[in-house]
Amino acid sequence: MCGIVGLFLKTDRLRPQLGDLMTDMLITMTDRGPDSAGLAIYSDSEAYKLTVQSEAPEVAFPQVADWLNAHGSGANLRAISTHAVISCPNDRAEGLADDLAAAFPDLRIMSGGASMEVFKEVGLPRDVAERFNLRQMAGTHGIGHTRMATESAVTTDGAHPFSTGDDQCLVHNGSLSNHNALRRKLARENVTVSSQNDSEVAAAYLTWKMREGANLGEALDMGLKDLDGFYTFVVGTKNGFGVLRDPIACKPAVLAETDDYVAFGSEYRALVGLPDIEAARVWEPEPATVYFWER
Repeated sequence: MCGIVGLFLKTDRLRPQLGDLMTDMLITMTDRGPDSAGLAIYSDSEAYKLTVQSEAPEVAFPQVADWLNAHGSGANLRAISTHAVISCPNDRAEGLADDLAAAFPDLRIMSGGASMEVFKEVGLPRDVAERFNLRQMAGTHGIGHTRMATESAVTTDGAHPFSTGDDQCLVHNGSLSNHNALRRKLARENVTVSSQNDSEVAAAYLTWKMREGANLGEALDMGLKDLDGFYTFVVGTKNGFGVLRDPIACKPAVLAETDDYVAFGSEYRALVGLPDIEAARVWEPEPATVYFWER
């Protein structure tokens, strides 16, 4: 099962409503994924950001804040439930994630980049959205996921979205059959996969291809040859938004486009509350076809 949603704004008019619109889309997909939920939000920023998660945030986050001050990183920490967003000047970002991981081994680093924040937890989509106050978040684009766990445990690590590169994340409905072989290949390329979820392998594969110089659209196209199984991917980068279904395309998917946005949903009902949806061009994405938009 699992439910995927995505919203890419082509104009500025709807930016203040991005979190509100995507929260409604996410909640609509609850019966496709009641185990966990997550959302990646992209927004303009002049700082580098790390999103981190802790099982004991009331203890860990004050300690992290003190550590940041003591190390003169110029960073500040904004705590939101079990997550925190650490922002620092771009010229001080190098090595920060590694230093944090070494100092706080129980801290999970969810994402990094200049524009992306990732929030995901175990629980019903409505509860996850309320926990992180997702409705109040503004931005340029975002992708979200509701999970029905089939191949790994119901944990925060197993929840989507998965981020394996700066400002890059992926949500996935389906299953990869060659993910263990890909894990070994990615390890040889120094691309880290930390969870047991095959979807993180797909995210890491795209990170690897983009590190080699491909843009998102090109990386997705390469995946058609290298990724075995059945899948629908929605992927975000700092400036881009991409959709890909495998050559069989057995997982449901709907795209809608207006002058203001491009929207994706596992089912059309996830899109019915969007502004001017009645005027949108609505279609089912073709199998083995890359759909890619970029700011």
